[in-house]
Amino acid sequence: MRIYNTLTKRVEEFKPNVEGKVAMYTCGPTVYHFAHIGNLRSYIMEDVLEKTLRYIGYDVKRVMNITDVGHLTSDADTGEDKMLKGAKREHKSVMDIAKFYTDAFFSDAGKLNIKTPDVVEPATNCIAEFIHMIEVLLEKDYAYISGDNVYFDTSKLKEYYVFANQKETELLEGVRDDVDVDENKRNKSDFVLWFTKSKFEDQELKWDSPWGYGYPGWHIECSCISMKHLGEYMDIHCGGVDNIFPHHTNEIAQSESYLGHKWCNYWFHVHHLIDKNGKMSKSKGDFLTVSLLEEKGYSPLAYRMFCLQSHYRKPLEFSFDTLDNVSSAYNKLLNRISNLKDDGEVDTKVFEEYDAKFKDAISDDLNTSMAITIVYDALKADTNDATKKALMGSFDKVLSLGLLDGPAVKEENTDSELESFVTAKIEERKEAKKAKDFAKADAIRAELLAMGIALEDTREGVKWKRV
Repeated sequence: MRIYNTLTKRVEEFKPNVEGKVAMYTCGPTVYHFAHIGNLRSYIMEDVLEKTLRYIGYDVKRVMNITDVGHLTSDADTGEDKMLKGAKREHKSVMDIAKFYTDAFFSDAGKLNIKTPDVVEPATNCIAEFIHMIEVLLEKDYAYISGDNVYFDTSKLKEYYVFANQKETELLEGVRDDVDVDENKRNKSDFVLWFTKSKFEDQELKWDSPWGYGYPGWHIECSCISMKHLGEYMDIHCGGVDNIFPHHTNEIAQSESYLGHKWCNYWFHVHHLIDKNGKMSKSKGDFLTVSLLEEKGYSPLAYRMFCLQSHYRKPLEFSFDTLDNVSSAYNKLLNRISNLKDDGEVDTKVFEEYDAKFKDAISDDLNTSMAITIVYDALKADTNDATKKALMGSFDKVLSLGLLDGPAVKEENTDSELESFVTAKIEERKEAKKAKDFAKADAIRAELLAMGIALEDTREGVKWKRV
């Protein structure tokens, strides 16, 4: 397995801490609203990574948090609390909001064939772990109390900007222009570990702590939840590129200060889904969800295929025209596979040949577009249908496109009566052409066109569609 490591900025051979086993962590959703399809691109590609590791023989334990407290809108330590914002918007309690949108997230993930991680832990389950880590950081003098809040002191680190050599004066990403500067910080890059004094007087979720009644900062939760379930050494930490700074930078700072050794070896980041106006974001107001795609007639798995046709480290531009093309190709692929027959024994030699090609592609920093090309190559291979079906089933352990689930719903919304009529007319036209009665054949084409049905003569036969 070869994978790009954001920490070293190069593709590396993957070597886990324990041979044959992988400790993997995924930053989970902040459950204050529906996940939009840009968020879900990251979870799709993290799902492919996990399934690839399993496919090539690793025993994977994957952990994911649910942020149901403490995530602020700036993604740093300023702005409005996202959970409180959601509760105000819908006139519900924070925990009601968290439950509803957690269920919605996993419903969408299921429609996209995203495997639920082995462990899913809400932040509100781990307050004791957060408090313990903060106590240790205070004892080690990596943290300080100021203005009744507890802060991590980044000046105590030899290197804070581990993913990039940002200068302190260039520390702009993740901080919005319309929020107040926190005067309690000793250094601009310091971040909150525990809020006791909060500008949110009606903050619903608070707990007793050695520093007073309050709640944790956002960054502390992923460090503690991962250590709780994966131990002190982790192989792969995943997230979107917008998590790199400050969230993952702060995770490394507090985790390695707490542990006293290197924490995670590989960092895997998925780039943004964009449209013609830039990055897709909830803050813009209108955003696309899986449910909205379904309402527009698209299969969620067509969107998954859309994501797999691009490399995870590149921005992916979304448009409905592109999704239309991918959806059409996806439906044709399913129909083609559904026509394969169970016609004998699997040809082991051919199976191993294409399986090796697939593994090589998907193990090369998740080259999913090449992996899909190999799907089509296998379907064209000079072998029997039983071998092709076996290959489709094997590849789909990673791709999870429902390749053996049966034929796609027809692209055109037609009733059976119309379909039978058009099929009969196509057959009538075929016989007319055989009899060299081209005038009749043209008349049939014109008759159907007048009904809004266009015929297309292809090498595979006559196809038709609404116009």
